[in-house]
Amino acid sequence: MEVINQVLPTEPEQIQKMMEPGPEGPIFMVNLLKFKDKAEYEDGRETDLSGRDAYMVYGAAVSQILLEYGGLPIFVADVTHLSLGKVEELWDEVAIAAYPNRKALLDMSMSEAWQEASVHRAAGLKGQLNLESVLTPGFAQSGLLDPILAMIGKPA
Repeated sequence: MEVINQVLPTEPEQIQKMMEPGPEGPIFMVNLLKFKDKAEYEDGRETDLSGRDAYMVYGAAVSQILLEYGGLPIFVADVTHLSLGKVEELWDEVAIAAYPNRKALLDMSMSEAWQEASVHRAAGLKGQLNLESVLTPGFAQSGLLDPILAMIGKPA
């Protein structure tokens, strides 16, 4: 299995797929993040921020923007150990965000607020994988996530 970290989508098929309606109901974006050692801003500004620090500036902003589109930050954690399998290099962090649907994610990522915040994302990320996922039917029916699901789709 080949793994290629990216900061922005470049494959036409992936971009086209994001424009489609997507699965019904909430989606959960699993983000596997790899940070630069030192942040590098595209506008050439000087900074003492690490890549992680720059991404945290983005993360704080997007956590609020997400709420405006009915989304919710679900989980953020540092990767500490690879327990099973083999990869050339571990990701630094895992983040999961929930959206009412794919359109909400797309609308958010096209918003002026997200565009402004994303300069810190680009400055801090060496690369990432974004995995769109949906709840499996059995787990969705278990009721365990009902409190979270009740919060998704209610814009701030």
